[in-house]
Amino acid sequence: MSSAAPPPDSATFCADLVRSHDFPRYAATLFAPASERRALLALYAFNVEIVRVRDQVSQPLPGEIRFQWWTDMLSGHVHGSAEGNPVAAELLRAIREFDLPVEPLSLLVDEHQFDLYNDPMPTMAALEGYLAATSSALFGLAAQVLGPPSGAAEHLARHAGLAQGIVQIIANLPRDASRRQLFLPQQVLASHGCQMEDVFAGKETASLRAVLEQLAGEAQQHLTTALSLLADVPVQARPAFLPLSQVRADLKRLSQPGRNPFAPQPTSRLRTLWTLWRASRSREFTK
Repeated sequence: MSSAAPPPDSATFCADLVRSHDFPRYAATLFAPASERRALLALYAFNVEIVRVRDQVSQPLPGEIRFQWWTDMLSGHVHGSAEGNPVAAELLRAIREFDLPVEPLSLLVDEHQFDLYNDPMPTMAALEGYLAATSSALFGLAAQVLGPPSGAAEHLARHAGLAQGIVQIIANLPRDASRRQLFLPQQVLASHGCQMEDVFAGKETASLRAVLEQLAGEAQQHLTTALSLLADVPVQARPAFLPLSQVRADLKRLSQPGRNPFAPQPTSRLRTLWTLWRASRSREFTK
C-alpha cells in the first residue's frame, strides 16, 4: 500500500503558486540572489492570494471576509491559523527576516477591496492611487528585501508600479469587460466620448482606441522615468525591478496598430524568460 505524498513545505508552496499565477514575477526571482529569493516569493505569493480573491468568490461578502483575515493576520490578531497557512507563514518570516513594514501590505489588501465590486474607476488620480498602493508597493517591498530602504528606490517603485499597473489594465481588458468590471477611468472614457456599455459589449470603437492610446502614453511616461531612475538605485536592489523589462515588451506589443483590444494576447513563458534574461545582463541593471 503506497503512502500519500507529503505536502510541500511552505516555501515550495509559495514558489509553485507564483509560478502558476504570476510567471513574470516568478521568473524575475530567478535572477535575484538565492538568499533573498524566498522572501521575494513570499511577497509575490501574498499578492497572488489577494489578487485571486475576486476570482474565487461569487459575492463580495466572502471576499471581504478573506481580506479581513489577512488584515487581522498582519495586525497580529491571528495566531495558530496564520502559521498553518503556508503563504502567511512565509510572509511573516519575510517580514521578520528583512524588517519589512506591515503598513504597505495592509494597504495593499484594503485597496484590492475595490476588485470585489463592479464600481467603475472614477478618475486617473484614483487609478494612480490604487496602483501606487498595489503594484508600486510590491516593487518597493521587493527592493527592501534586496537592499536598504532609500528614497531613490521608493521613487523608482512608484513609477515602476504605475507603468506595470496601467499595462496590465490594458492587457486585462478582455477579462474585465466580460465580467462588467472597468479599471479604465470614467474621466478618460468621458473625455473621448467612450461609452461603458460599448466596452462591456466588446465593441472596438475609435473612442476606445483613443482611451487606450492615452493610457499607453501614460504608461510609457512612467516606464521611461522608472528606467531613467535605475542608475540611482544600488545594483543589488535592481533585480526587484527586472519586471520592468516585461512591462516594456508588453507595452510595445499592446500598442501595435490594428490590435484588437478584446483579443487576449498572452506571452509565452519562454519569451518572458528570454526578456528577463536579456535585461538582467544589460547595462541598465548591472552598471
